[in-house]
Amino acid sequence: MSTFNPSKSLFLMMLILGTMISISSNSWPATWMGLEINLLAFIPLMSSKDNMMSTEAAMKYFIIQAMASSMLLTFVMLDNILIMLNKNMINSAISITLFLKMGAAPFHMWFPSVMEGLSWLNCFILMTWQKLAPFIILSYLSYYQPMMLFVMISSIIIGSIGGLNQTSTRKIMTYSSINHIGWMMLGLMMSEDLWQLYFIIYTILSASILMIFHNTSSHHHNQMPFSWNSSMMKFFTSINLMSLGGLPPFLGFLPKWMIIQNSCYNEMMFTILIMILCSLITLFYYLRLMMSSFLINVNQLKWNQQPNQKFHNIKLIALMTSISVFSLPLYPMMFFSI
Repeated sequence: MSTFNPSKSLFLMMLILGTMISISSNSWPATWMGLEINLLAFIPLMSSKDNMMSTEAAMKYFIIQAMASSMLLTFVMLDNILIMLNKNMINSAISITLFLKMGAAPFHMWFPSVMEGLSWLNCFILMTWQKLAPFIILSYLSYYQPMMLFVMISSIIIGSIGGLNQTSTRKIMTYSSINHIGWMMLGLMMSEDLWQLYFIIYTILSASILMIFHNTSSHHHNQMPFSWNSSMMKFFTSINLMSLGGLPPFLGFLPKWMIIQNSCYNEMMFTILIMILCSLITLFYYLRLMMSSFLINVNQLKWNQQPNQKFHNIKLIALMTSISVFSLPLYPMMFFSI
């Protein structure tokens, strides 16, 4: 029986406070201080008695984030002390520390192992909220840089190919998050409104899918047919997975369509071709999660002990799924607004 934990709530408020300090400050030391408050508040939230890997995950996360924060502070100090340094070179170095913090490829090696040791709530925080501050700080460095283009393409390729041979649902969602980081970077290069829209839609879809995984205790790919023994749950999960993969006409396709359209105006056809092909790969391993549950009817198995499994937060899951389905009128609205 879960009880209210005041300490967790306190650390959660500190987590939010640290991000708010970072994105609202007008100086680099205050930005660094907000990132450190965010880090120190998230470490206690990662501890869990139910997962033996939580201590290892917390240690890895602390080492990587502390190293990135120290690099950020060092580069900011060098920028102020050594005036002869090239401004673009300093901005590229600062960007590398932010890429390391958010887990973008090729600085992503810590991301899958840390996700494996977290609860689903902490996975959601790491996939969404913890990326907010680095992205907004990255938007302050508002100029076109080859480093961002390289990290964007690397994230999309590694995020799509890396999830193909994974059986853990946490690692599948990790590589999915890396792939979506690449899309958000391209949206950030075009317009701040594009990446903000993409981030909001990605947060809604990720919350719905992770809530389903939490309710069904789906930790591995081969558990899917036996966890989703409800036709309604299979429907909700399939809708959200197809939307997260960017399959039209669901909500997840809307920000990708807008980014593709803006990229065509900027003559980035080769980049868009790579991103579309990699999105098809991510859609493949989303569909692979769904097909195994559709091919087996668990309620017909005699040894199944829980044919009438009760799900929690089913109304909230249904509401978030309906957002993906009933967002279809947005497409003609956007078409006529062009």
